[in-house]
Amino acid sequence: MSPKARTALVIGGGIAGPVAAMALRQAGIEAAVHEAYDHTADGVGGGMTIAPNGQNALDAIGAGDLVRAIGIPVSALGLRSWTGKHLARFAPPARLPSLQFVWRADLYRAIYAEAERRSVPIHHGKRLTGTTDTGSGVTAHFADGTQASADILIGADGIRSTVRSLIDPAAPQPNYAGLVCFGARLDRSGLPSTEGVMYMCFGKRAFFGYQVFDDSSAVWFVNLPHRAPMTVAEAQAIGAEEWMRTLRAAFADDRTPALEMIGRTDPGQLLVTGPMENMPRVANWTRGRMALIGDAAHAASSSSGQGASIAAESAVELARCLRDLPYDQAFAAYEQLRRPRVERIIKLGVRTNSNKTAGPVGRALRDLVMPAAMKLVNPEKMAWQFDHRIDWDAKAAPLT
Repeated sequence: MSPKARTALVIGGGIAGPVAAMALRQAGIEAAVHEAYDHTADGVGGGMTIAPNGQNALDAIGAGDLVRAIGIPVSALGLRSWTGKHLARFAPPARLPSLQFVWRADLYRAIYAEAERRSVPIHHGKRLTGTTDTGSGVTAHFADGTQASADILIGADGIRSTVRSLIDPAAPQPNYAGLVCFGARLDRSGLPSTEGVMYMCFGKRAFFGYQVFDDSSAVWFVNLPHRAPMTVAEAQAIGAEEWMRTLRAAFADDRTPALEMIGRTDPGQLLVTGPMENMPRVANWTRGRMALIGDAAHAASSSSGQGASIAAESAVELARCLRDLPYDQAFAAYEQLRRPRVERIIKLGVRTNSNKTAGPVGRALRDLVMPAAMKLVNPEKMAWQFDHRIDWDAKAAPLT
């Protein structure tokens, strides 16, 4: 029987990595984070929602208040057509806490500060190039010529994970969803509060989402259909002024607040967050002493609203399994617990993306059918996404 892990290397210093390290340390496993970039990611990224299940996962390690301190509650999601027609309204059951809208940069800073407060070492400038299984542990080799060793290694290094390619060189690459993403925050929107509702507008040529807060500040974001894949760097190289012209043209016919909000946005405030992507099914989450969490294992499209939340769940669930089981049994139990749930969520995100890229016929059919279809939906049947809790105190069981 393999021994329990007492030390861990976490590769990736974004959001999932520090959360995993905190969870591992709570499980009694000494963990350190190794990040490829030689600097922190302050100011990077757009906005996201942290769902009730993500908050629950963070609560299991005493970190849920970090989100609630920086977040703005989202009480419901309202769906509209490009004509302004109300299509549907969706909210988690009232018994669950509200979704929280956060800026990624704010969440990153809060989690990073909490990890430091808990004495989690975070080493920058450590780009992973390879690993060696020593028989009694695993050694990570970095591009700067240094190395580090521990009992296990956790890959939290994102959708283009190096660890994933080391676990399985034949692992798939990310899928491009046919959409390029943008966003901005407005200090003064000039619009009335949406009273906690985040609106999702299926535009004639692009998807527009927005929420206006009680102080008239607001957030908006766009998913723009774009046939040819492009990297974040390629999208940003086009420049904000050119993209702003493209966005204004995309929403010229829409009877939503899109044009007004884009028009009030200074080009210097435009966030070009790049292509929307998700991962095809990753067949191998673990090999030997290595395992994957977060986007490295199960990258959901941002349309799911669940990427950060299910990453937190996986980080906490893996730590719980490693606390109670030898590492090989822990890896197997973790995957059995997590794979069905995350793959179901990913499929829902893919379905949402198809609605965002619908052509004229698909648009008309969607707008006709959705209001009637949503009236038949029992919110409790959708609650499985949000009403998910990890019982940290329960002992993890091996596969039977």
